[in-house]
Amino acid sequence: MFVDSHCHLDKINPEKAGADLKEIIDKACAHKVEHILCVCVTLEDFPAMQAAVAEFDNVSISCGVHPLYVKDSQTSIAELGLKLSELASADHVVAVGETGLDYFYDPESKMLQRENFEQHIEIANNIHKPLIIHTRDAQNDTLSLLRNGHAERPGGVLHCFTESLEMAKKAIDDLDFFISISGIASFRNAQELRDTIKALPLEKLLIETDSPWLAPVPHRGKENQPAYVVDVAKCVADVKGVTLEEVAKKTTANYYKLFNNR
Repeated sequence: MFVDSHCHLDKINPEKAGADLKEIIDKACAHKVEHILCVCVTLEDFPAMQAAVAEFDNVSISCGVHPLYVKDSQTSIAELGLKLSELASADHVVAVGETGLDYFYDPESKMLQRENFEQHIEIANNIHKPLIIHTRDAQNDTLSLLRNGHAERPGGVLHCFTESLEMAKKAIDDLDFFISISGIASFRNAQELRDTIKALPLEKLLIETDSPWLAPVPHRGKENQPAYVVDVAKCVADVKGVTLEEVAKKTTANYYKLFNNR
């Protein structure tokens, strides 16, 4: 059985996917995807996301503010923190995030991103829930803020990982974090990422789709969906020279170990 450890079910376009949300989740189940984590990117979107997946027992949710959406918020960082703390404390919310830093797409908002990120780390510590981290072109600052905020206490994952092997090793060794692999690993130009996957222990890996984006081979160009996490697992198995069953078993166990929501 597989787990899609990171997707955005509320962002999937039913017309592009050729299916409504129930059909998408049923298809995932038919492909032996036993659980799905639907990840929040803004607090404004949270209520609608929560309502959309409420009927599905095999879908968990997170709560957070993505770094690329911080500057568009209508509220201050302090107000965001109060609201985030309230929403993320609910029993049915299993993680804080996604949060982090993205200097690739929005270097101008670095300071605002850092404030937001620090706040998420503090809240994760206060409510004892793991962090879901987005990081792009911000390796040193990401690791520094995680260390300074004692993010090893709640734990977490660097999701949709595309950064260096050195960063992944530091996140594992210094923070006991997990590294999540998306469909990017199957892309033709992603050999460096595949080399990183090969060097990392399977005991510290998760798999994800990041739906509706980044559909893996052989689904490139399609609206991504949780059923395709099996193809991510196949890629990881090929790269590491292990069976698909072993990848399924280990990454599923890793998911429940981190998010503690079986």
